[in-house]
Amino acid sequence: MNSDPVIELSGVSRHYQGARAALDEVTLSVRAGESVAVLGPSGSGKSTLLNLVAGLDRPSAGTVTVAGVRVDRLGEAASARYRRGTIGMVFQFFNLLDDLTVADNVVLAGELAGVPRAEARRRAAELLAALGIDRHTRAHPGRLSGGERQRVAVARALMNRPALLLADEPTGALDSASGEDVKELFRDLHADGQTILLVTHDLALAEDCATRTVRMRDGRVEADSATVSALGAQA
Repeated sequence: MNSDPVIELSGVSRHYQGARAALDEVTLSVRAGESVAVLGPSGSGKSTLLNLVAGLDRPSAGTVTVAGVRVDRLGEAASARYRRGTIGMVFQFFNLLDDLTVADNVVLAGELAGVPRAEARRRAAELLAALGIDRHTRAHPGRLSGGERQRVAVARALMNRPALLLADEPTGALDSASGEDVKELFRDLHADGQTILLVTHDLALAEDCATRTVRMRDGRVEADSATVSALGAQA
């Protein structure tokens, strides 16, 4: 595994007016090829952490660096370019465009990043085939199961070959069968070398798909440890 960090947070705090710190002097490093799960109760700071890494929010103090980019220094336009080119994002409720076909949902991510349409279509076809969803290329997302829609969302997130894949409760809106399907997908992505940071309440997802588990409480990192099942899988 490459020892270079993809994510580096140093002394990061996030304060909101009239409230306690959402994050309180968090320092965290994620190396290339790691799959890290962030766990914690509601209000622990895990979603704030994800938003700061995604460039959707700025810290009140400290630095956020992703793939060599000082994310905390980016303006609005630069943040948008960073999200298109450096990271891929997977959401709990998919965030697919229902009036576009499966293929066009994936192609759009490439076109927004300036990829020529023909090249974007080739890349989308490759991803949909690799993720086992190519039979639904011409369908609209509303006709798919939750697990299938999440696979489309992952294809879209991988469109621009991101250095980092962020996932926010990727199994949170799924039934148990679809959740197992998505867990298998994330295991495969990690096995292929994708760096992943996922926020979840799903302990089974963390144990199955992550090599490290970071537990948060009251805006601080409470524990940071290797995932037992992941160690067993690597043995």
